[in-house]
Amino acid sequence: MAEIEIYDKVSVAVPDYDYTLTIKAQGNVSEDWERNQTLLRADDNSRQTITHGGAMFFVNLQFNQLSASDSGVIVDLYWDDAKAKGQARSFKWVSHDGHTYVVYFACKVTRSGNAMSRMGITGLRFEVKGKIFDA
Repeated sequence: MAEIEIYDKVSVAVPDYDYTLTIKAQGNVSEDWERNQTLLRADDNSRQTITHGGAMFFVNLQFNQLSASDSGVIVDLYWDDAKAKGQARSFKWVSHDGHTYVVYFACKVTRSGNAMSRMGITGLRFEVKGKIFDA
């Protein structure tokens, strides 16, 4: 069985905003490997698949409990027009697999907790645009 990572399937990319997010996820991490395809099914149950573009990769993260500073870094990165500007601009992210990717936010950002010093960000989702070449 071959080991395979998103890193093996994406090209080198340049981020829109030159910043690297290095906060490590806490909790579940999952990857979604998708294709931009439409499946058409006829009355006789035959099928036709139309491929609209290349593969898409998403990473879903949980940050169960962050310091006020770390949660502020993520919220500021998402919110600031000069940074990620919500889902509009890409940035670098050091992944759970040890590689650095160029990603976009693919979600809204929601913080929850019982004090600003114990806030979590769950349901964070990144769309992978590409990678930074490992030297």
